[in-house]
Parts: sequence; C-alpha cells; structure tokens
Amino acid sequence: MEKASRKRATGSTQMNSVSSRSHAICTLTVTIAPLETSSGSSNDNNESSSSPRNHVMRAKLTLVDLAGSERIKRTGAEGARMKEGININKGLFVLGQVVSALSELGQSGKTSRSASNNSHIPYRDSKLTRLLQDSLGGNSRT
Repeated sequence: MEKASRKRATGSTQMNSVSSRSHAICTLTVTIAPLETSSGSSNDNNESSSSPRNHVMRAKLTLVDLAGSERIKRTGAEGARMKEGININKGLFVLGQVVSALSELGQSGKTSRSASNNSHIPYRDSKLTRLLQDSLGGNSRT
C-alpha cells in the first residue's frame, strides 16, 4: 500500500497544494479452501466430495480512493493539469451515472444481468467504471 501510495500522482492547484491527480484502487482477493490431509484428501471420514467441507470460497474486496472533482476556473489549472482535471471529472460523472442506473434497476426489481435492452449501464464510458464493473454490478455488495 505504501509503495502504491508513493506512485500516486499528486500536484498543486490554487485550491489545494497537494491535490491527488488520480484515483487509487486496491483489490484484495481471498480464497478459502479446506486443508489437504496427508492422504491428499480433505475428507476425514469419507464424506462425499460435494460436502460443504470441500467447498472453496472466494471473496474480492475492492478499496477505492477517488480523486476529488474539480472546477477548472477555481483551481486555475492549465495544460496537462487541466486535462487531468477533465479526466477526473469524467470518471466521477460516469461513476455517478452507473450508480444511478444500477439503483433504478434495483428499484424496478431487475438485476444488471436480466435488464432489458432499454436499461443500459454505461460501464464502458470510463476506465474507472470499467475497472469497478464487477464490484458495482452483479452479485456484489457496495
């Protein structure tokens, strides 16, 4: 985490001397599987292979630190800083659209997989939402 934090882009603007210029995403994947015994099997008393003791559980935890949205006029950003601000704002805007579309689906009782063609979730409209797609929709808790 410290190594990633050191690589995170920061820069100064008129509003903030150490403004984060990027989003940070940390994904932890945890797999829990039964231990193997010396005989090479995890069954202690000849249980069937479909027993819960042989079940492998996987979980994914995604920690996200979003860069703040910016008003270009207030920050006084120009050139590359202005482009960074535009990209940050675009990613946050699209994230808002995705969350809004998913909440509308949730209110209608549909899932993102069973949605009709009329309800489009704009995951592909930004890199941020593309990276977070499996954490936002489907069988996830946000």
